[in-house]
Amino acid sequence: MTSQTAPPRAPAPPTAGHRLRWAGLAVVLAAEVMDLLDTTIVGVAAPSVRQDLGGSDAQIQWITASYTLAFAVLLITGGRLGDLFGRRRLFVLGAAGFTLASLLCAAAPGAGTLIAARTVQGLFAALLIPQGLGLVKAMFPPEQLGAAFGLFGPVLGLSSVLGPTLGGYLTDADLFGLGWRTVFLINLPLGLLAVLAATRILPADHLTRTPGAGRLDPVGVLVLGLAVLLLVYPLVQGRELDWPLWTFLSMAASVPVLWLFTRHQRGVLRRGGTPLVEPSLFGKRAFVSALATGLVFFAALSGLLLVFTLHLQLGLGWTPLHAGLSMIPLSVGVVVGAVLSGGLLAPRYGRRVLHAGIAVAVAGALGLWFTVERGDAGLTSWQLAPALALTGLGLGLIMAPFFDIALAGVEESETGSASGVLNAQQQLGGSVGVALLGTAFFGWARADGFRHAAGWTYGLVAALLAAAFLTAFLLPRHARPEGGGH
Repeated sequence: MTSQTAPPRAPAPPTAGHRLRWAGLAVVLAAEVMDLLDTTIVGVAAPSVRQDLGGSDAQIQWITASYTLAFAVLLITGGRLGDLFGRRRLFVLGAAGFTLASLLCAAAPGAGTLIAARTVQGLFAALLIPQGLGLVKAMFPPEQLGAAFGLFGPVLGLSSVLGPTLGGYLTDADLFGLGWRTVFLINLPLGLLAVLAATRILPADHLTRTPGAGRLDPVGVLVLGLAVLLLVYPLVQGRELDWPLWTFLSMAASVPVLWLFTRHQRGVLRRGGTPLVEPSLFGKRAFVSALATGLVFFAALSGLLLVFTLHLQLGLGWTPLHAGLSMIPLSVGVVVGAVLSGGLLAPRYGRRVLHAGIAVAVAGALGLWFTVERGDAGLTSWQLAPALALTGLGLGLIMAPFFDIALAGVEESETGSASGVLNAQQQLGGSVGVALLGTAFFGWARADGFRHAAGWTYGLVAALLAAAFLTAFLLPRHARPEGGGH
């Protein structure tokens, strides 16, 4: 599957390219938009939620944390279920459940009910999102994968920036007297469209189900879920609770549980069963290197978005809508970078485009540091725009080659595991970034004020991106041999 000269293998339609592959890609991206909007839009509405529903600080925090935690715990299992039962079936089930849970969130009469509905949202998102990468890989022939993955950049970048902006607008506008509830209702048209379109456009389950996939490993699901819970829960809660001792003990305990999981997976393989995570993935240079690079990169990205919005709202006193609109240069840069990368540069230059993108993003983060340190309380959106656009350009350049190279050499039998692990890596990286950079920002803010705290944290973002630049040298130079060799 990695060479144009190799004879075609069954099933023929995915090898030749699904007839409606570009429309199918639009359906997959719609699901990604729903997830990202839901992740970023809720934080802006949190003060209004507490004013309306009441609840403690911890309960309001869990409105966001419950989604993240449920999503992270079930992600890898969701990818494996796509192998077993077909990715279109799991995609439709996940989109339908996510949409229904969004309606329950909007109708929640109290904070506890809202937290429960958000947990259900996260569980269905874990069934929905891992199918995306596998579906794209099944729908597109190898020579078009780079262009397909290149579209993830602008869509994901725009959604990340649009979330806070849209959340601020919907909350302030109080449409039909619904207030914050509209931030959940916005998912309904997207979700219904995704469900209807998926049944007509995405390839049939027999074309995306992995032949001989065996059965789900329930013990593996439980052990892996426990390991992820022990690791992600303290990362989600630690910063808010000022890192009590139990958070470090929990993260440390995840290591032996992960070791038990790997031992169990090897045992399943020896007995002729099908493991939850294919051990063969971790013998692939491209995949393992991408996990290391992506973990650092997504930590830097999530931390940057958090600190930027906190700085503008807490440090400069801007409204959520003003802060969201100020991120438009970032989204424009992401779109330009992703279009250049996916359509022109990544297919020809491979890993060099990823390195160039990281270097540009480092320059942008340093530009933000310089702008903030030179500014004062009168800092304007226009002063921040050049550094933001430069950062976005770098991030956009990264997206297309990263996913293409990460899935290079992944076999059809490994696609579900690979997609789940890659998505879990993004969630873990995001949690690490929010915990690390959020803690640093608030610690420096207490000592030296928000302006210096923001500047130094942008410098820390640049350092993380520089680390990703170094780990990216471990990646192969191209996604496929025909692109120029490894």
